Amino acid sequence: MSDDGKTQIRFAAEADAGVIARIHMTSRSVTMPYLPPQKRNHEQVTRWVRDVLLKQCRTWVAVRDAEITGFAALDGDMLEHLYLRPDVRRQGIGTLLLNEVRRHSPNGVSLHVFQQNTDARAFYERHGFTVLDTSDGDRNMENLPDMTLHWTPARVR
Repeated sequence: MSDDGKTQIRFAAEADAGVIARIHMTSRSVTMPYLPPQKRNHEQVTRWVRDVLLKQCRTWVAVRDAEITGFAALDGDMLEHLYLRPDVRRQGIGTLLLNEVRRHSPNGVSLHVFQQNTDARAFYERHGFTVLDTSDGDRNMENLPDMTLHWTPARVR
């Protein structure tokens, strides 16, 4: 539950795929305008969420007032995705999702973030993530410089 008592975190279900796809597409478009234009339509992204993301990752959704407002997907100890609807940013929902991911990552969690994504970098730094390495973009399909961040629980340090 969030501080306002209205947001709950639960495991994502197959029926959530369309909403997760919409959040993924909208968030990337609004918060990362430097990304290349999306080549896949909503139906294709929904299929990817249903057939790949939900099968390969432990995925949680944030639900407020019966609406999904964000999601996080964890593959092993790698946070593959954490996206929110743009209209609910800075309300503690990302922190709730990240806390759920960290609860399921007893040895720590890593993630990749675009170097240009200063808002995300600041969010993760506030939550104790540190930079492990940087890349010129050769390891992502957008070919944009990125960074690997890592969080280690205090008891493991």
